[in-house]
Amino acid sequence: MSKHFRVPGRLSAKLHESGIRVSSILQNAGLPQGLLDQPRILVTTEELFALWRGIGEISPDPAIGLALGTEAKREHFDPIALAALSTDSFGEAMRQMARYKQLTCPEEIVHEADEAEWSIQFRWLLADGVEPEVLTDLCFAYVLSIARHGTGTRISPIRLELVRPPAYAKSLERHFGCPIQFGAARNAIVFRASDATLPFITRNAELLDMLAPQLDEELKQHKGHETFPERVRATIQKKLAGGRPRIQDIARELRISPRTLQRHLQDAGYSFQQVLEEARHQLARHYLSNSLLELNETAYLLGYEDSNSFVRAFRTWEGVPPAHWRGAWQAKAIS
Repeated sequence: MSKHFRVPGRLSAKLHESGIRVSSILQNAGLPQGLLDQPRILVTTEELFALWRGIGEISPDPAIGLALGTEAKREHFDPIALAALSTDSFGEAMRQMARYKQLTCPEEIVHEADEAEWSIQFRWLLADGVEPEVLTDLCFAYVLSIARHGTGTRISPIRLELVRPPAYAKSLERHFGCPIQFGAARNAIVFRASDATLPFITRNAELLDMLAPQLDEELKQHKGHETFPERVRATIQKKLAGGRPRIQDIARELRISPRTLQRHLQDAGYSFQQVLEEARHQLARHYLSNSLLELNETAYLLGYEDSNSFVRAFRTWEGVPPAHWRGAWQAKAIS
């Protein structure tokens, strides 16, 4: 997993177009003045959050994230988005983006679907604090932009779920064309399950054949720099939901034997149990700081049998119960 985010080079130009002074944003965020002038802009999760928090505080438009997350022209999309637009359908496009996200940042695109609904969430794997609201807006506006360019229609989700209290609701409703549920347990954009099969008029097999090998090679090189415990931890996190993944499950996912997995972890100074606990700890901080999930719901998503087991584990990690930790983070976020 990459530990840095790659900031789009066009961000500076888009900020200028919106009448926002980049120097003011960087000063507000406590970031170097020349940050966005670099040919390759890499930032940590903390710096990314500071940047987008600064954009939200400096911009006079509370819905600035919607404008910055929407692209009017296909040629302005980055290679990952262009590859997604070249696929056959909306669902395949989002699966493609989720796969290649590993190239650019410690972030996951999480899909959940049943017979009626298909929800998309963004998970910030190394975040210690709450994601800025303007960044949430940008991510969901970006998904909608991909969907509308790809399908050639004014497709809208059936609802937007936001953890935050009500704010600029009319702007959000107008942009997404759907009801907004504030005070939700998660940040998610929810489409009809059938929307995943909508064909893309932008599909382009030749362009995809050009882009995919390049992205696959970069992904392969990236995975070569990723430590083995990091690969195991990321795989565990994808399998955690209502059950505790066994070493056999993770080994099967990595296409190696349980004995080989165990040996590689030991060579790196880890045990499977240690990596499992690290994966749970990391996700626990994410759930507690970025959602309103009840403790029993969080315990379920982390594979614990009950909330008491989760509370005991969290106290071991952080020295305080999860409810106290969440309260401290919420107070910090408000201040």
